[in-house]
Amino acid sequence: MAQLARPVRRIEYDIDHGATRVPAFLAKNPNGRVPLLELDDGTSIAESGAILWYLAEDTPLIPADRLERARVLQWMFFEQYSHEPYIAVVRHWIKHHLLDAPRQAQLAERRAKGYAALDVMEIHLQSHAFFVGDRYSVADIALYAYTHVAHEGDFDLAPYPSIRRWLHRVRAQTGHIPIDG
Repeated sequence: MAQLARPVRRIEYDIDHGATRVPAFLAKNPNGRVPLLELDDGTSIAESGAILWYLAEDTPLIPADRLERARVLQWMFFEQYSHEPYIAVVRHWIKHHLLDAPRQAQLAERRAKGYAALDVMEIHLQSHAFFVGDRYSVADIALYAYTHVAHEGDFDLAPYPSIRRWLHRVRAQTGHIPIDG
């Protein structure tokens, strides 16, 4: 929102104590998850990729070229299916002290798949400044979200110099606001 110079009111929900499972929240998102974007007219949009696409539409963050738009979606789907389930989930387990026995049993596999996603990103970024069309797009925003806090899930980014340089380029974007992990 800051990069688009749009006002926003951020509301935090204590997911550890069921704040998204109460009837008022479930009326906005029956899936009971965050993030959730509520528009001025009360309409709600759930799922981070849908929210990002909605906000970025008709801005320079989504390319005009049809193939480049498809590439943006390709990377956004990659984030949701090959990146987030591993890097973000492991981070969440560790940060929120949720490593019970069943999760401990999954940890090595999830971490391996997280590193596999980082490998894909590293290879791409070795020859590209950004993920699509060598310019900053909503695909970069989607992938930045959990990559920049991957260390909180004990993912070591030292072997990924291209990712580290890309993280720096994203942080350097006009309107970037650092947020707490």
